[in-house]
Amino acid sequence: MAKLTAVPLSALVDEPVHIRVTGLTPFQVVCLQASMKDEKGNLFHSQAFYRASEVGEVDLERDSSLGGDYMGVHPMGLFWSMKPEKLLTRLVKRDVMNRPHKVHIKLCHPYFPVEGKVISSSLDSVILERWYVAPGVTRIHVKEGRIRGALFLPPGEGPFPGVIDLFGGAGGLFEFRASLLASHGFATLALAYWGYDDLPSRLEKVDLEYFEEGVEFLLRHPKVLGPGVGVLSVCIGAEIGLSMAINLKQITATVLINGPNFVSSNPHVYRGKVFQPTPCSEEFVTTNALGLVEFYRTFEETADKDTKYCFPIEKAHGHFLFVVGEDDKNLNSKVHAEQATAQLMKSGKKNWTLLSYPGAGHLIEPPYSPLCPASRTPFVIPSISWGGEVIPHAAAQEHSWKEIQKFLKQHLNPGFNSQL
Repeated sequence: MAKLTAVPLSALVDEPVHIRVTGLTPFQVVCLQASMKDEKGNLFHSQAFYRASEVGEVDLERDSSLGGDYMGVHPMGLFWSMKPEKLLTRLVKRDVMNRPHKVHIKLCHPYFPVEGKVISSSLDSVILERWYVAPGVTRIHVKEGRIRGALFLPPGEGPFPGVIDLFGGAGGLFEFRASLLASHGFATLALAYWGYDDLPSRLEKVDLEYFEEGVEFLLRHPKVLGPGVGVLSVCIGAEIGLSMAINLKQITATVLINGPNFVSSNPHVYRGKVFQPTPCSEEFVTTNALGLVEFYRTFEETADKDTKYCFPIEKAHGHFLFVVGEDDKNLNSKVHAEQATAQLMKSGKKNWTLLSYPGAGHLIEPPYSPLCPASRTPFVIPSISWGGEVIPHAAAQEHSWKEIQKFLKQHLNPGFNSQL
Protein backbone atom coordinates (compact mmCIF):
# COMPACT_ATOMS: atom_id res chain seq x y z
CA MET A 1 0.00 0.00 0.00
CA ALA A 2 1.41 3.38 -1.02
CA LYS A 3 2.52 5.59 1.87
CA LEU A 4 3.47 9.27 1.66
CA THR A 5 5.68 10.75 4.41
CA ALA A 6 6.99 14.28 4.96
CA VAL A 7 9.38 15.17 7.78
CA PRO A 8 9.01 17.44 9.67
CA LEU A 9 5.26 17.98 9.54
CA SER A 10 5.60 21.34 11.32
CA ALA A 11 8.57 23.65 10.75
CA LEU A 12 9.68 27.14 9.81
CA VAL A 13 9.07 28.09 6.18
CA ASP A 14 12.82 28.25 5.52
CA GLU A 15 13.40 24.69 6.74
CA PRO A 16 13.52 21.87 4.17
CA VAL A 17 11.11 18.95 4.24
CA HIS A 18 12.07 15.38 3.36
CA ILE A 19 9.32 13.86 1.21
CA ARG A 20 9.27 10.12 0.48
CA VAL A 21 6.86 7.57 -0.96
CA THR A 22 6.99 3.86 -0.18
CA GLY A 23 4.83 0.88 -1.05
CA LEU A 24 4.61 1.50 -4.80
CA THR A 25 5.09 -1.15 -7.45
CA PRO A 26 8.55 -1.16 -9.06
CA PHE A 27 8.96 1.70 -11.58
CA GLN A 28 5.41 2.94 -11.02
CA VAL A 29 4.84 6.54 -12.18
CA VAL A 30 3.01 8.77 -9.70
CA CYS A 31 2.08 12.43 -9.41
CA LEU A 32 2.87 14.52 -6.33
CA GLN A 33 0.77 17.63 -5.86
CA ALA A 34 1.11 20.52 -3.42
CA SER A 35 -1.52 23.14 -2.68
CA MET A 36 -2.24 25.83 -0.14
CA LYS A 37 -4.41 28.91 0.33
CA ASP A 38 -3.26 32.29 1.57
CA GLU A 39 -5.21 34.33 4.12
CA LYS A 40 -7.41 35.78 1.40
CA GLY A 41 -8.33 32.35 0.08
CA ASN A 42 -6.13 32.53 -3.01
CA LEU A 43 -5.03 29.08 -4.13
CA PHE A 44 -1.41 28.19 -4.94
CA HIS A 45 -0.55 24.79 -6.38
CA SER A 46 2.17 22.70 -8.01
CA GLN A 47 2.74 19.18 -9.29
CA ALA A 48 5.55 16.89 -10.40
CA PHE A 49 5.76 13.34 -11.77
CA TYR A 50 8.12 10.70 -10.42
CA ARG A 51 9.00 7.10 -11.28
CA ALA A 52 9.47 4.70 -8.37
CA SER A 53 12.70 2.76 -7.90
CA GLU A 54 13.02 -1.01 -8.36
CA VAL A 55 11.88 -1.39 -4.73
CA GLY A 56 8.83 0.84 -5.19
CA GLU A 57 10.11 4.02 -3.52
CA VAL A 58 10.35 7.70 -4.42
CA ASP A 59 12.68 9.98 -2.48
CA LEU A 60 12.68 13.66 -3.46
CA GLU A 61 16.18 14.13 -2.07
CA ARG A 62 17.45 11.54 -4.55
CA ASP A 63 15.01 11.17 -7.43
CA SER A 64 14.46 13.40 -10.42
CA SER A 65 11.10 14.82 -11.42
CA LEU A 66 10.11 13.58 -14.88
CA GLY A 67 7.99 16.66 -15.56
CA GLY A 68 5.27 18.90 -14.26
CA ASP A 69 6.17 22.29 -12.79
CA TYR A 70 9.88 21.45 -12.65
CA MET A 71 12.30 18.76 -13.76
CA GLY A 72 15.38 17.36 -12.06
CA VAL A 73 16.35 16.60 -8.46
CA HIS A 74 14.80 19.34 -6.33
CA PRO A 75 13.81 18.20 -2.81
CA MET A 76 11.72 21.36 -2.19
CA GLY A 77 10.49 21.86 -5.75
CA LEU A 78 6.85 21.30 -4.82
CA PHE A 79 7.03 24.38 -2.59
CA TRP A 80 8.91 26.95 -4.66
CA SER A 81 7.24 25.96 -7.95
CA MET A 82 3.73 26.69 -6.66
CA LYS A 83 1.80 29.10 -8.87
CA PRO A 84 -1.25 31.17 -8.01
CA GLU A 85 -4.56 30.11 -9.52
CA LYS A 86 -5.34 33.81 -9.86
CA LEU A 87 -2.67 35.54 -11.93
CA LEU A 88 -0.71 38.48 -10.50
CA THR A 89 -1.11 37.19 -6.94
CA ARG A 90 1.88 37.39 -4.60
CA LEU A 91 2.08 35.05 -1.62
CA VAL A 92 2.46 37.32 1.43
CA LYS A 93 1.91 36.09 5.00
CA ARG A 94 0.13 38.71 7.07
CA ASP A 95 -0.62 37.01 10.40
CA VAL A 96 2.78 35.53 11.18
CA MET A 97 2.08 34.72 14.82
CA ASN A 98 -1.10 32.67 14.96
CA ARG A 99 -1.70 30.78 11.77
CA PRO A 100 0.87 28.86 9.74
CA HIS A 101 0.54 28.16 6.06
CA LYS A 102 -1.00 24.73 5.65
CA VAL A 103 0.44 22.91 2.66
CA HIS A 104 -1.45 19.85 1.39
CA ILE A 105 0.74 17.25 -0.29
CA LYS A 106 -1.10 14.56 -2.27
CA LEU A 107 0.13 11.38 -3.87
CA CYS A 108 -1.92 10.56 -6.96
CA HIS A 109 -2.03 8.34 -9.98
CA PRO A 110 -0.96 10.17 -13.14
CA TYR A 111 -4.04 11.86 -14.51
CA PHE A 112 -5.42 12.99 -17.83
CA PRO A 113 -8.03 15.67 -18.56
CA VAL A 114 -11.38 14.11 -19.45
CA GLU A 115 -13.86 16.44 -21.13
CA GLY A 116 -12.13 19.42 -19.58
CA LYS A 117 -12.09 17.96 -16.06
CA VAL A 118 -9.06 16.64 -14.21
CA ILE A 119 -9.62 13.06 -13.03
CA SER A 120 -7.14 11.99 -10.35
CA SER A 121 -7.52 9.64 -7.41
CA SER A 122 -5.48 10.26 -4.28
CA LEU A 123 -3.35 7.40 -2.95
CA ASP A 124 -2.27 9.22 0.21
CA SER A 125 -1.86 12.75 1.56
CA VAL A 126 -0.30 14.78 4.36
CA ILE A 127 -0.77 18.32 5.67
CA LEU A 128 2.29 20.38 6.61
CA GLU A 129 2.42 23.43 8.86
CA ARG A 130 4.86 26.12 7.67
CA TRP A 131 5.52 28.78 10.33
CA TYR A 132 7.13 32.21 10.19
CA VAL A 133 7.90 32.26 13.91
CA ALA A 134 9.83 29.78 16.02
CA PRO A 135 8.48 28.84 19.46
CA GLY A 136 9.15 31.61 21.96
CA VAL A 137 9.46 34.50 19.48
CA THR A 138 7.45 37.50 20.66
CA ARG A 139 5.85 40.28 18.63
CA ILE A 140 5.52 43.81 20.02
CA HIS A 141 3.30 46.29 18.21
CA VAL A 142 5.27 49.51 17.82
CA LYS A 143 3.61 52.91 17.96
CA GLU A 144 6.09 55.20 19.67
CA GLY A 145 6.65 58.78 18.62
CA ARG A 146 6.45 58.70 14.84
CA ILE A 147 7.59 55.07 14.60
CA ARG A 148 5.11 52.49 13.30
CA GLY A 149 5.88 48.81 12.92
CA ALA A 150 6.37 45.53 14.74
CA LEU A 151 9.34 44.39 16.82
CA PHE A 152 10.14 40.67 16.89
CA LEU A 153 12.32 39.35 19.71
CA PRO A 154 13.90 35.89 19.89
CA PRO A 155 13.29 33.77 22.99
CA GLY A 156 15.72 34.27 25.86
CA GLU A 157 17.30 37.16 27.69
CA GLY A 158 19.62 38.35 24.94
CA PRO A 159 20.94 40.82 24.12
CA PHE A 160 20.45 40.09 20.42
CA PRO A 161 21.84 41.76 17.30
CA GLY A 162 19.35 44.35 16.08
CA VAL A 163 18.09 44.63 12.50
CA ILE A 164 15.65 47.00 10.77
CA ASP A 165 13.66 45.34 7.99
CA LEU A 166 12.47 47.52 5.09
CA PHE A 167 10.26 46.72 2.11
CA GLY A 168 9.49 48.95 -0.85
CA GLY A 169 6.89 50.20 -3.24
CA ALA A 170 3.89 48.25 -1.96
CA GLY A 171 3.70 50.28 1.25
CA GLY A 172 2.10 48.97 4.43
CA LEU A 173 3.77 46.70 6.96
CA PHE A 174 5.36 43.41 5.94
CA GLU A 175 6.32 41.20 8.87
CA PHE A 176 7.13 37.78 7.42
CA ARG A 177 10.85 38.37 6.89
CA ALA A 178 11.37 40.11 10.24
CA SER A 179 9.60 37.33 12.16
CA LEU A 180 11.66 34.71 10.38
CA LEU A 181 14.89 36.58 11.08
CA ALA A 182 13.92 36.79 14.77
CA SER A 183 13.43 33.03 14.69
CA HIS A 184 17.15 32.81 13.92
CA GLY A 185 18.26 35.02 16.80
CA PHE A 186 17.99 38.63 15.59
CA ALA A 187 15.89 41.32 17.28
CA THR A 188 14.15 42.64 14.17
CA LEU A 189 12.04 45.76 13.69
CA ALA A 190 9.70 45.56 10.70
CA LEU A 191 9.44 49.27 10.01
CA ALA A 192 6.59 50.76 7.99
CA TYR A 193 7.09 54.16 6.40
CA TRP A 194 4.01 54.76 4.26
CA GLY A 195 0.56 53.30 3.64
CA TYR A 196 0.13 52.03 7.21
CA ASP A 197 -1.74 53.29 10.30
CA ASP A 198 -1.44 57.10 10.44
CA LEU A 199 1.60 57.27 8.16
CA PRO A 200 1.23 59.09 4.80
CA SER A 201 -0.99 57.28 2.32
CA ARG A 202 1.54 57.94 -0.44
CA LEU A 203 5.30 58.17 -0.36
CA GLU A 204 6.19 61.73 -1.39
CA LYS A 205 9.52 62.12 0.42
CA VAL A 206 11.96 59.95 2.37
CA ASP A 207 12.49 61.56 5.78
CA LEU A 208 15.71 59.98 7.02
CA GLU A 209 15.10 61.37 10.50
CA TYR A 210 12.12 59.01 10.74
CA PHE A 211 14.40 56.06 10.07
CA GLU A 212 16.93 57.49 12.51
CA GLU A 213 14.20 57.40 15.15
CA GLY A 214 13.68 53.73 14.28
CA VAL A 215 17.37 53.02 14.80
CA GLU A 216 17.38 54.84 18.14
CA PHE A 217 14.21 53.03 19.23
CA LEU A 218 15.81 49.69 18.49
CA LEU A 219 19.07 50.53 20.26
CA ARG A 220 17.19 51.67 23.38
CA HIS A 221 15.59 48.27 23.83
CA PRO A 222 17.29 46.31 26.65
CA LYS A 223 17.34 43.11 24.59
CA VAL A 224 19.12 44.71 21.63
CA LEU A 225 22.88 44.47 21.42
CA GLY A 226 24.62 47.68 20.37
CA PRO A 227 26.39 49.78 19.51
CA GLY A 228 25.17 49.43 15.93
CA VAL A 229 22.29 47.81 14.05
CA GLY A 230 21.81 46.19 10.68
CA VAL A 231 19.42 46.90 7.83
CA LEU A 232 17.76 44.27 5.63
CA SER A 233 16.12 45.94 2.65
CA VAL A 234 14.70 45.41 -0.82
CA CYS A 235 13.74 47.66 -3.77
CA ILE A 236 12.91 51.21 -2.60
CA GLY A 237 13.63 49.94 0.90
CA ALA A 238 17.18 49.18 -0.29
CA GLU A 239 17.48 52.72 -1.65
CA ILE A 240 16.56 53.96 1.82
CA GLY A 241 18.82 51.39 3.48
CA LEU A 242 21.79 52.67 1.47
CA SER A 243 20.94 56.27 2.32
CA MET A 244 20.70 55.32 6.01
CA ALA A 245 24.07 53.57 5.93
CA ILE A 246 25.71 56.71 4.51
CA ASN A 247 24.05 59.21 6.85
CA LEU A 248 23.56 57.30 10.11
CA LYS A 249 26.68 56.17 11.92
CA GLN A 250 24.77 53.53 13.92
CA ILE A 251 24.30 51.39 10.80
CA THR A 252 26.92 48.65 10.98
CA ALA A 253 25.74 46.17 8.33
CA THR A 254 23.40 46.75 5.38
CA VAL A 255 21.83 44.13 3.12
CA LEU A 256 20.63 45.62 -0.17
CA ILE A 257 18.39 43.35 -2.27
CA ASN A 258 17.82 44.64 -5.80
CA GLY A 259 17.92 48.33 -4.99
CA PRO A 260 19.18 51.47 -6.75
CA ASN A 261 22.35 53.28 -5.72
CA PHE A 262 20.72 56.70 -6.22
CA VAL A 263 17.54 58.57 -5.30
CA SER A 264 15.01 57.09 -7.70
CA SER A 265 11.72 58.96 -7.38
CA ASN A 266 11.12 60.66 -4.01
CA PRO A 267 13.54 63.21 -2.52
CA HIS A 268 15.50 62.20 0.58
CA VAL A 269 15.53 64.77 3.37
CA TYR A 270 17.93 64.76 6.32
CA ARG A 271 18.60 67.59 8.76
CA GLY A 272 17.70 70.33 6.34
CA LYS A 273 19.46 68.80 3.34
CA VAL A 274 17.40 67.64 0.36
CA PHE A 275 18.69 64.96 -2.03
CA GLN A 276 16.76 65.24 -5.27
CA PRO A 277 15.60 62.33 -7.46
CA THR A 278 17.64 61.24 -10.46
CA PRO A 279 16.16 62.13 -13.87
CA CYS A 280 14.64 59.14 -15.62
CA SER A 281 13.70 58.42 -19.22
CA GLU A 282 10.04 57.50 -19.32
CA GLU A 283 10.34 56.51 -22.97
CA PHE A 284 12.36 53.51 -21.78
CA VAL A 285 9.43 52.14 -19.77
CA THR A 286 8.41 49.06 -21.75
CA THR A 287 5.46 46.71 -21.80
CA ASN A 288 6.19 43.05 -22.45
CA ALA A 289 4.18 40.55 -24.49
CA LEU A 290 1.99 39.79 -21.46
CA GLY A 291 1.06 43.45 -21.03
CA LEU A 292 3.24 43.85 -17.91
CA VAL A 293 5.26 47.00 -17.38
CA GLU A 294 9.06 46.81 -17.05
CA PHE A 295 11.02 49.71 -15.54
CA TYR A 296 14.57 48.36 -15.56
CA ARG A 297 15.72 50.54 -18.48
CA THR A 298 14.37 53.88 -17.22
CA PHE A 299 17.73 55.13 -15.89
CA GLU A 300 19.85 54.01 -18.85
CA GLU A 301 20.54 57.59 -19.95
CA THR A 302 21.20 58.96 -16.46
CA ALA A 303 22.16 56.86 -13.45
CA ASP A 304 23.48 53.91 -15.46
CA LYS A 305 25.93 56.11 -17.37
CA ASP A 306 26.65 59.08 -15.10
CA THR A 307 27.98 58.40 -11.61
CA LYS A 308 27.28 61.97 -10.47
CA TYR A 309 23.80 60.77 -9.49
CA CYS A 310 25.09 57.94 -7.30
CA PHE A 311 24.97 57.98 -3.52
CA PRO A 312 28.41 58.67 -1.96
CA ILE A 313 28.57 55.12 -0.61
CA GLU A 314 32.26 55.51 0.21
CA LYS A 315 31.23 57.74 3.15
CA ALA A 316 29.49 54.85 4.92
CA HIS A 317 31.24 53.32 7.91
CA GLY A 318 29.57 49.91 7.92
CA HIS A 319 29.63 46.85 5.67
CA PHE A 320 27.44 46.02 2.66
CA LEU A 321 25.98 42.85 1.20
CA PHE A 322 24.53 43.37 -2.27
CA VAL A 323 22.03 40.71 -3.42
CA VAL A 324 21.27 40.96 -7.14
CA GLY A 325 18.82 39.14 -9.38
CA GLU A 326 20.27 39.41 -12.89
CA ASP A 327 16.81 38.92 -14.45
CA ASP A 328 15.30 41.79 -12.44
CA LYS A 329 12.80 43.54 -14.74
CA ASN A 330 12.03 46.36 -12.30
CA LEU A 331 15.53 47.75 -11.73
CA ASN A 332 18.84 47.29 -13.50
CA SER A 333 20.09 45.96 -10.17
CA LYS A 334 23.29 44.40 -11.46
CA VAL A 335 24.52 47.66 -12.96
CA HIS A 336 23.58 49.63 -9.83
CA ALA A 337 25.40 47.20 -7.52
CA GLU A 338 28.46 47.15 -9.75
CA GLN A 339 28.57 50.94 -9.74
CA ALA A 340 28.37 51.02 -5.94
CA THR A 341 31.11 48.44 -5.46
CA ALA A 342 33.29 50.25 -8.03
CA GLN A 343 32.98 53.42 -5.95
CA LEU A 344 34.02 51.51 -2.84
CA MET A 345 37.00 49.96 -4.60
CA LYS A 346 38.06 53.34 -5.98
CA SER A 347 38.12 54.61 -2.39
CA GLY A 348 40.25 51.67 -1.32
CA LYS A 349 37.43 50.04 0.66
CA LYS A 350 36.83 46.33 1.02
CA ASN A 351 33.69 46.56 3.15
CA TRP A 352 31.36 44.82 0.71
CA THR A 353 30.24 41.49 -0.75
CA LEU A 354 28.28 41.09 -3.99
CA LEU A 355 26.04 38.09 -4.62
CA SER A 356 24.77 38.15 -8.21
CA TYR A 357 22.35 35.44 -9.36
CA PRO A 358 21.69 34.71 -13.07
CA GLY A 359 18.01 33.96 -13.69
CA ALA A 360 16.80 35.46 -10.41
CA GLY A 361 14.18 38.19 -10.47
CA HIS A 362 13.43 41.26 -8.35
CA LEU A 363 11.53 39.72 -5.43
CA ILE A 364 14.20 37.58 -3.77
CA GLU A 365 12.43 36.32 -0.65
CA PRO A 366 13.16 33.70 2.04
CA PRO A 367 13.77 30.13 0.83
CA TYR A 368 11.08 27.98 -0.76
CA SER A 369 8.79 30.96 -1.41
CA PRO A 370 7.09 30.69 -4.81
CA LEU A 371 8.48 32.95 -7.51
CA CYS A 372 6.29 36.02 -8.02
CA PRO A 373 7.10 37.04 -11.63
CA ALA A 374 4.51 39.84 -11.70
CA SER A 375 1.92 41.45 -9.45
CA ARG A 376 -0.23 44.49 -8.90
CA THR A 377 1.32 47.40 -7.04
CA PRO A 378 -0.39 50.52 -5.61
CA PHE A 379 -0.51 53.51 -7.99
CA VAL A 380 1.03 51.55 -10.90
CA ILE A 381 -1.08 50.53 -13.90
CA PRO A 382 -0.65 48.09 -15.58
CA SER A 383 0.86 45.45 -13.31
CA ILE A 384 4.63 45.20 -12.83
CA SER A 385 6.90 42.50 -14.18
CA TRP A 386 9.46 41.46 -11.55
CA GLY A 387 11.30 38.90 -13.69
CA GLY A 388 12.91 35.64 -12.67
CA GLU A 389 13.05 32.02 -13.84
CA VAL A 390 11.60 29.48 -11.43
CA ILE A 391 14.55 27.14 -10.77
CA PRO A 392 17.44 29.67 -10.64
CA HIS A 393 15.29 32.08 -8.63
CA ALA A 394 14.59 29.36 -6.06
CA ALA A 395 18.30 28.58 -5.82
CA ALA A 396 19.09 32.27 -5.31
CA GLN A 397 16.58 32.53 -2.48
CA GLU A 398 17.98 29.52 -0.67
CA HIS A 399 21.63 30.57 -1.02
CA SER A 400 21.17 34.28 -0.29
CA TRP A 401 19.11 33.72 2.88
CA LYS A 402 21.96 31.76 4.46
CA GLU A 403 24.49 34.36 3.36
CA ILE A 404 22.35 37.22 4.71
CA GLN A 405 22.29 35.62 8.15
CA LYS A 406 26.03 34.95 8.10
CA PHE A 407 26.73 38.54 7.05
CA LEU A 408 24.54 40.06 9.76
CA LYS A 409 25.97 37.74 12.39
CA GLN A 410 29.54 38.55 11.38
CA HIS A 411 29.19 42.32 11.42
CA LEU A 412 26.69 42.85 14.24
CA ASN A 413 28.18 40.43 16.74
CA PRO A 414 31.06 38.11 15.82
CA GLY A 415 30.43 36.15 19.03
CA PHE A 416 26.81 35.44 18.14
CA ASN A 417 26.44 31.64 17.82
CA SER A 418 22.88 31.17 16.63
CA GLN A 419 22.17 28.12 14.51
CA LEU A 420 21.48 29.13 10.92
